[in-house]
Amino acid sequence: MRKARWLAEWRKSAGKPVIYHVISRVVDRRFVLGTKEKERFRTLMRMQENFTGCRVLSYCVMDNHFHLLLEVPPMAEGAITDEELLKRVSAIYGEAFVAGVAKELEDARTAVYTSDRGMNEAVAAIHKRFTYRMQDLGEFMKGLLQRFTQWFNRVHSRSGTLWEDRFKSVIVEDGLAARTMAAYIDLNPMRAGMVKDPANYRWSSYGESVGGSNKGNGKKAREGLVRAYFCDQGVGFDAGKWAEVSRQYRHLMGLSLGKKPGSAKISQSRKGFAQTTKNTAELLESKDNETVLKDLGMAKMLRCRIRYFTDGAVIGSKEFVNEAFASARDRFGPKRKDGARKLKGDAAPANRALWSLRDLRKGIA
Repeated sequence: MRKARWLAEWRKSAGKPVIYHVISRVVDRRFVLGTKEKERFRTLMRMQENFTGCRVLSYCVMDNHFHLLLEVPPMAEGAITDEELLKRVSAIYGEAFVAGVAKELEDARTAVYTSDRGMNEAVAAIHKRFTYRMQDLGEFMKGLLQRFTQWFNRVHSRSGTLWEDRFKSVIVEDGLAARTMAAYIDLNPMRAGMVKDPANYRWSSYGESVGGSNKGNGKKAREGLVRAYFCDQGVGFDAGKWAEVSRQYRHLMGLSLGKKPGSAKISQSRKGFAQTTKNTAELLESKDNETVLKDLGMAKMLRCRIRYFTDGAVIGSKEFVNEAFASARDRFGPKRKDGARKLKGDAAPANRALWSLRDLRKGIA
């Protein structure tokens, strides 16, 4: 019997950001996601983002799996406007369909009812056909995975499921945990030996932020990383802070910015890929490398596969993890007194800064 998915208890309140690290793998872990597939996946991901109102803070699409750092905001108090509804619906449906919904809304608002209650109920029913899929982790992933599978099966003349079992999700606290998880996600291509610098990988939030334009998805990728880095400080999706964040983000990943610490030297090649000058030794030897943790082991940790980040259920400060434990106390035996568990193995450099809800014993060497 499957256990219920871990969900933040405060996901329907405006009290704090609700952030998830989400992972899904291709069935049998087959390497079937090439250039065309990754581009299509990213397009559908952005479409789902625009429809649901969820925001991708960081992402990486690999050859047989993907990672998302996804913020799921609460629905605004009261119903969204008809204009906002149609705007969101247009993100995933064609013009004719949207025009049909607009006509329904117009008819419902102009029809003569015996009471205002009848009119409100008719409009609310139209809204509800779509809004139940908004601001929801499960619906975001369901729509993304189904739409990609339908496209993939059509293009490759196949049928059946494409993704392995259910997707995994880990609740991530804002602040240090979110910054660290974003960097961990963007470093996937380096851990796999595909690139020497994450800026050179096109299908990730960092690669898109560096190589993309100041508009469209390039801007959206930068907004996501700014939010991931500064959400605990009340900063929203502000692409204007990208220059500041990009420097600190590279330091967090253990990458230098050039010969002079603190100044990025990023240029564009003829093929459009971002090229960066690195001098990691110089960075690591500097007294103040601006990493979130001064312990240089943090950067080394991010180069390793950290199972806590995919199977830890909840990652954050000790207080944050214990809060999540208390809200789901019935899921644990009576002998367990608290939730926070120390990170071990390759994750040890983050000890006392980050904690896990699950006490993992395998795959943490």
